[in-house]
Amino acid sequence: MQRIAQVIALAPEAVERYKEMHASVWPGVLRTIRACGITNYSIFLREPELLLFAYYEYVGEDFSTDTAAMAADPTTQEWWELTMPLQRPLETRADGEWWAEATEVFHTD
Repeated sequence: MQRIAQVIALAPEAVERYKEMHASVWPGVLRTIRACGITNYSIFLREPELLLFAYYEYVGEDFSTDTAAMAADPTTQEWWELTMPLQRPLETRADGEWWAEATEVFHTD
């Protein structure tokens, strides 16, 4: 199992819409997340900074293949078309990242 954390900013005018959308995520998006080996997925909002922090656990065998399958899913693509304009990627993110990866510095069971 691999723990993954990511950070992105949220547009100030998008807070309520983002919360509403994530209060009822489309079933097809949830199915794809699970089918791609992602479990224990949470997104947190830090206000007033408007930072979104995502955490999930990957339990699959091939992360690159599974994330490519997720990106190819038409329902997920439609969901992203709605959510991505609400987000503001961090300037310090790595090339190719939308959400900036965060490094784990501590964990306990």
